[in-house]
Amino acid sequence: MATLRASRAWTRRQFLGRSASSLAVTSLGTFAKPYISRVADRPQIAGGLQSGDVSEGSAVVWARADRPARMRVECSTVESFKTIVAAASSDALPEADFTSKLLLSDLPPGQDIFYRVRFDDIAAGIAGETRVGHFRTAPAAGQSISFLWSGDTAGQGWGIDISRGGYRSYRTMLDNRPDFFIHSGDHIYADCTIPSELKLPNGETWRNVVTEEKSEVAHTLTQFRGNYKYNHLDEHFRAFHAQVPMFAQWDDHEVTNDWSPTGSYDDAGYDADGTPRLVARARRAFFDFMPIRDIGARQGRVYRRIGYGPLLDVFMIDMRSYRDDSWNKGDDHRGWILGAEQLAWLKRELAASRATWKVIAADLPIGLISLDAVALGNGAPDRREHEIADLLASIKSAGVRNVVWLTADMHYTAAHYYDPNKAQFRDFEPFWEFVSGPLHAGTWGPGELDNTFGPVAMYQNGCSEAQGENLAPCFGLQFFGRVDIDGATGVMTVTLKDVDNRDLWSVDIVPQPQARPAVVAQHS
Repeated sequence: MATLRASRAWTRRQFLGRSASSLAVTSLGTFAKPYISRVADRPQIAGGLQSGDVSEGSAVVWARADRPARMRVECSTVESFKTIVAAASSDALPEADFTSKLLLSDLPPGQDIFYRVRFDDIAAGIAGETRVGHFRTAPAAGQSISFLWSGDTAGQGWGIDISRGGYRSYRTMLDNRPDFFIHSGDHIYADCTIPSELKLPNGETWRNVVTEEKSEVAHTLTQFRGNYKYNHLDEHFRAFHAQVPMFAQWDDHEVTNDWSPTGSYDDAGYDADGTPRLVARARRAFFDFMPIRDIGARQGRVYRRIGYGPLLDVFMIDMRSYRDDSWNKGDDHRGWILGAEQLAWLKRELAASRATWKVIAADLPIGLISLDAVALGNGAPDRREHEIADLLASIKSAGVRNVVWLTADMHYTAAHYYDPNKAQFRDFEPFWEFVSGPLHAGTWGPGELDNTFGPVAMYQNGCSEAQGENLAPCFGLQFFGRVDIDGATGVMTVTLKDVDNRDLWSVDIVPQPQARPAVVAQHS
């Protein structure tokens, strides 16, 4: 198995060198047909390439044009594109800000897939530049898997300072050669502007790349989209996403700080269905710019299950769109953060999963005290904690084993072990929750845990009281996590890492046998 992984890594390094961070223009076979035209006449790829929601036989590919154009995508299992295994096209039109994405299907499982993208001018038929990207489909057999997770990009005004290396975490994560990446939310900070300069505590100056759309708090659809386009200005961001597929979820800063569906609005008011137009515009921009598949009639739904072979199911949940209020408080002791429909879906899908490991990718932690999240403080479950207690009890009752929670949001890194023997609510099996972030934002100190579900901090790392809060990315306290699942033993190794690729803390988790066979269910 080690030989397989070494061979795969060599292929990716070779691809890296040849693709020149995905920016080189290529002419491969008959795909990029020659046209006699000025460069200005040819459609350009505006930003980078992205892939996402990769399964055994399918993946989403995303790109953005600089004008109305038709995106053409071809896939191959070899870099030469000698054999094409899939091809498709879709339009990039003004109503989607010239973004386009395709769901490619019938791909071979467990394969490195090279894909090339170009845009053809819709009116003139002129072919544009071609760029090459890469992803790996999920294995059909029990092969080893590695993936990363983190969140929180361009927060607190810390944008792209080219002299300080830009988004360095993305370069470090690419060096890890993961199979995929879970972005736990806060892809953007729509409520935070990016100023031209910020003063650092050591007297130096942080100098940002600035754009008009990031100079104000986002309210319009154009401004929300501009937040996503800002990230594509960073070379490390583009290089990473051209090669590593992303499983994307959202949190609050894709809309506004600590937002809820009923409490977050602006002067634009509400749509006929009661949705604040601010939230509707933010959701539209998110789906325009994320390589995320639409789920049938549930267009715009973020929560979903992504199967990644027999060893892993990833459950992407949404702790924003269905919550009761912005703040977890009230005299009635009732509250929810997932909502009845999503909670029922998660219970059903976990019970139906046949994968060895079930990773719940959450946009918020469940044991760190926060009025914006779940935990309220020591004691029996209250408000939103009732919903989590219900879920944990259901997992135990259904005999589901090997559930691990991953999240970011808190702007530091930590490992929490939830022990029913230390908890006020005890009707659950022990489990791990790992927190890691930010990717590129201000850093906070470790938060306070409550004992409702008995979490114990096995490791935590963030800024100290002496350092102060909101430290800039250049101070090194930027974090992500790595998960390795061994194909032979099924052992999951979780490693917390920093921007300099140092292993800060690690644990091996041995899979436990299911308490009873998984049931068969229709995934939704």
